[in-house]
Amino acid sequence: MQVDQMEGERRVKSAAPRAAAQEESGGPRLIDSATLLGNQQLVRIRHGSGIYTLRQTRQGKLILTK
Repeated sequence: MQVDQMEGERRVKSAAPRAAAQEESGGPRLIDSATLLGNQQLVRIRHGSGIYTLRQTRQGKLILTK
């Protein structure tokens, strides 16, 4: 992450400035769904010993199933 100092204000240079600001404040990470899905409609996510499926519907909604 690159940071610019301008007139006493801290400005974050990032593709997702709100996500970077949220991470700096100690809040939960914000990840854009396009980052997870790329050009696919479906991704599989390993969590512990389980595999989950994250799917984007035709209406643009997300469904997470085990």
